[in-house]
Amino acid sequence: MDRTIEGKAYINGSFENCCIGIKDGRIKNIKKILKSNEHINFGNKLILPAGIDIHVHFRDPGYAHKEDFETGSTSAAYGGIACVFDMPNTKPPTTTIDALKEKIQIAKNKSHVDFGIFAGVNDKNIENIDNFSNYCCGFKIFLGSTTDSFQLKSVNLKNVLLKINKTKMITLFHAEDQQCLKESTINEQTLKDHLKGRPSRCEEISINNILRNNNISSKIHICHISSIEGLNALKGSPNNVSVGVTPHHLFFDIGKPMLKKTFYKVNPPIRTNLDREFLWQGIRDGLIDVLESDHAPHTIDEKDQEFDKAPSGIPGIETMFPLFLAEAKNQNLNFKRLISMLCEKPAEILNIPKGRIEKEKDADLIVVDFNKTTSLESDKLHSKCGWSPFEGKKVIYPSHVFLRGEEVIEEYELVGSKGLGCNIRDKIP
Repeated sequence: MDRTIEGKAYINGSFENCCIGIKDGRIKNIKKILKSNEHINFGNKLILPAGIDIHVHFRDPGYAHKEDFETGSTSAAYGGIACVFDMPNTKPPTTTIDALKEKIQIAKNKSHVDFGIFAGVNDKNIENIDNFSNYCCGFKIFLGSTTDSFQLKSVNLKNVLLKINKTKMITLFHAEDQQCLKESTINEQTLKDHLKGRPSRCEEISINNILRNNNISSKIHICHISSIEGLNALKGSPNNVSVGVTPHHLFFDIGKPMLKKTFYKVNPPIRTNLDREFLWQGIRDGLIDVLESDHAPHTIDEKDQEFDKAPSGIPGIETMFPLFLAEAKNQNLNFKRLISMLCEKPAEILNIPKGRIEKEKDADLIVVDFNKTTSLESDKLHSKCGWSPFEGKKVIYPSHVFLRGEEVIEEYELVGSKGLGCNIRDKIP
């Protein structure tokens, strides 16, 4: 063994005191006692699988003043996330093979954590989509407009999905119907205006359209579900359909006082308390599969504009796992559901060897002291954007983070080097 890690590990749904043996980046053995070249004993601290964030916008290339793969992946590491999947609405958009290759090389040079890249689907690249599968981890379709996005305007979604199905890769959707958004457009000066301009029915219409055209066997993922209507539309959906939810749609609602309104402007919008509570119930009932940050940073100057000019998007990759660890400690969230939604299910959906502490999985691990709850302070975060809507909320940060057995975070400090992260596409069969 190259290294053994001892502590109270989360294995098969429960905690047990054991040693985890690591060799060549993989977990090779789990026993009460193991020997190795290097042994680390964490005592009674919890050892958990590291998180997987299937939805980030690291803004690289094109918008590196907001974020890049170095700062985004640093934030991920501090937040206990060892693998990220980047969305295609960059500049240039990741809608060509050349753009895919460029982004992959950027990530290889900069990333502190493992990564995958999603390719965007538009009307121009549909016929060439099967050639993308050698480089990307899946495909993203925007059915409605959002920040720096491009839309799939083709009316024949069924044929598009059939083409993607040949690649056997996942398709992720921003599910807001463009025609509905167009019909709902108003002059937006407040968060309530933004909610009126992107009503729940736009999400519901879009999801019904996706399900109606779901005649494929490969996986479909509905990103950032936000409404009662949207989640109800997904009830009874086929097994190949999964759904994600963001922290901001779970923690915020339009009825709560918010000082800097533009900082909570996001697509889909922050909705009502009834929507928020319904999403939490969806988690408890197992209707929601994945927690995803939809990390979408903008600078303070960009956000600090008139409401209608301010861009939509909220940062969250560094704060997601710590926020929900605190929720689990306070028994607001079942611990098994947390690990399922942030670790196990994302790995299963994307078919990657991560997300569990078991033999032959990547040794992506975090160490957590449940006695060290702190209040979130934006000025201590590591994103370029320099702010967080979760300021002051209770969090539990990991003290140590391991990526394929290598320490990335040690005693709450970054020790891993940029370029340590690998392209996860190389591990997908």
